[in-house]
Amino acid sequence: MPAVSAAACCTAAATANEVAEDLFGFLRVLSDGTVLRSPAGPVFCPTTFPGSHPSVEWKEAVYDKAKNLHVRMYKPTPTPTASAGKKKKLPVLVHFHGGGFCLGSCTWANVHEFCLRLAADAGAVVLSAGYRLAPEHRLPAAFDDGAGFMRWLRDQSAGGAASDGWLAEAADFGRVFVTGDSAGGTIAHHLAVRAGSGSGSAAAEPEPGPVTVRGYVLFMPFFGGVRRTVSEAECPEEAFPNLDLVDRFWRLSLPTGATRDHPVANPFGPDSPDLGSVDFPPVLVVVGGLDLIRDRTVDYAERLVAMGKPVELAEFAGKPHGFYLHEPASEATGELIQTVARFVDGCGAITASEAAA
Repeated sequence: MPAVSAAACCTAAATANEVAEDLFGFLRVLSDGTVLRSPAGPVFCPTTFPGSHPSVEWKEAVYDKAKNLHVRMYKPTPTPTASAGKKKKLPVLVHFHGGGFCLGSCTWANVHEFCLRLAADAGAVVLSAGYRLAPEHRLPAAFDDGAGFMRWLRDQSAGGAASDGWLAEAADFGRVFVTGDSAGGTIAHHLAVRAGSGSGSAAAEPEPGPVTVRGYVLFMPFFGGVRRTVSEAECPEEAFPNLDLVDRFWRLSLPTGATRDHPVANPFGPDSPDLGSVDFPPVLVVVGGLDLIRDRTVDYAERLVAMGKPVELAEFAGKPHGFYLHEPASEATGELIQTVARFVDGCGAITASEAAA
């Protein structure tokens, strides 16, 4: 019997069942619940970008064999002067990609290119971690995987036979920052809530290694709600993402039967935890002036500030959702990374009490 490509299978199966949801032909959900994924990347994700980053080394590893979850690790190459002496340990940026919880990968070219530049320009170790996607794995699976990655990182910091020396020689596990783009930003938020409230099994487990999370960076976090904001209601159809696409992401990723006010989507929904009691470390929230989720993101930051949380809002006027992925080599992306670098420098320094310890 001749081999049939995955793409051909998608086409054949789709003709036998009605397509209930279609995301760019890359992800299709049929009326009988079958989920079909094309092996090719979506059309909006270029395979290559101009330029390179010879100053950054990178490698890929599996951090959860049972779930086949991967992480791409990036570190700036030491200068000849630094190589001759004691190598300086660098802050660690744990990064979760976006994609509405349904798409995306740490291996996609735009994510890879952004992480290369983030490591180079911010002078940091970047750990770009994958997680399970919906609708095969609905929320909160992605949040659980994020917590699982943090446990893996703690194991790495503890040393031992299972630790990766390539990572350990460069990473300052006492200066860890959790970052995320879009859906990844939502993962970062939920990890902050879990850690700051002491809730959940991940927060209750002992930490075998000296990992200290100094702060969180939310790049245009993917929040939702039943009630439309002005920026959502006025979003033009030609925008990317538009309201129709965002609604499809939520339909596919929310727990079955849930609305967009579910706590996994809306941090201020009727059943969401009280964030006033959460012990947040410093948080940097990035928003784009043309992002349809702009109003929801600004409201999130302003509410936390009103609660007395250490939150900084950085708005990039005239920029759409995820501009740093569409143009990772741009001047605006460079400004964004410098904003992140200043945030890391500002809240990642060792305190006097820590130095004396």
